[in-house]
Amino acid sequence: MREISYREALREAFDEELAHDENVVIMGEEVAQYNGAYKVTQGLWEKWGDKRIVDTPISEAGFIGMGVGASMLGIRPVMELMFWSFHSVAFDQLVNNAACVRYMSGGLINCPIVMRGPANGGTNVGATHSHVPEGLFAAFPGLKVCCPATPADAKGLMKSAIRDNDPVYIMENTLLYGNKGPVPDPSEGEHIVPLGVADLKREGSDISLISHGRCVLHALEAAEQLSAEHGIECDVLDLRSIRPLDQDAIIKSVMKTNRAVLVDESKPFCGVSAQITTLIQEYAFDYLDAPIKRVCTIDAPAIYSKHIEDEQLPNPKRVIETVLSIA
Repeated sequence: MREISYREALREAFDEELAHDENVVIMGEEVAQYNGAYKVTQGLWEKWGDKRIVDTPISEAGFIGMGVGASMLGIRPVMELMFWSFHSVAFDQLVNNAACVRYMSGGLINCPIVMRGPANGGTNVGATHSHVPEGLFAAFPGLKVCCPATPADAKGLMKSAIRDNDPVYIMENTLLYGNKGPVPDPSEGEHIVPLGVADLKREGSDISLISHGRCVLHALEAAEQLSAEHGIECDVLDLRSIRPLDQDAIIKSVMKTNRAVLVDESKPFCGVSAQITTLIQEYAFDYLDAPIKRVCTIDAPAIYSKHIEDEQLPNPKRVIETVLSIA
């Protein structure tokens, strides 16, 4: 076990999978000689060359369509979107083609493609570059969606995604790329995190904080403060995968603590936390001692001002206030 950054963990996953399967290729804008817009692919072009690390034109519809077609023919492309906010340019390819081809072909054609890149607010780049679309893509059968919070999960989920025979869309957070955490050394064996399995990051008995992505770190920080200042012990459940969703882990936690606060950077209207609220209501209603509460991004386009955007997004202070309102 050693400490490496989220960015390095992703890069290590790519390097290992490029070695594991000659059909794996990485494609996207500036991923080769420039080492990626966020330096996630740094050094891979020098090692693997032009046929495995491929720069594309600035045309999401074009290069994602190319990747989807290649995946139908047996290639395993890992496609980088410089921002997930650009998904709308290639919506037909992402949803109508990638998600549906296995079903439309009667199971004869797979689409083993990974779409990845930043999907987050908090970097003060305005409304058109700050979308968090995991709930949107999770709404389409045929797609798998992951939001890793830690370097170990980023590596493990990426390796699972590359080996999966369905389209897997991985939403990263630019504010996590430099974060360091323990990741098993390759000499210890392959580190793979299965899709659809949540992780209990902290155990408690009083309330369940259910989250994913960077919001897991807010939930953990809030949990430590609640424990120290109020004696409230929180379960912190990291979903890791949005679809498939680990429903059993969610219900088990709520049945134990009898209270739930959902911490989610997507907007509240039709967001991921709305789906989880329904799930808890359906399967654990009789165990609830208080209403389910949500801490989401305030329902407005991303605000450019740093100080206002920091308050628009979930943060530990908002989580603590919400927990205290039902504790």
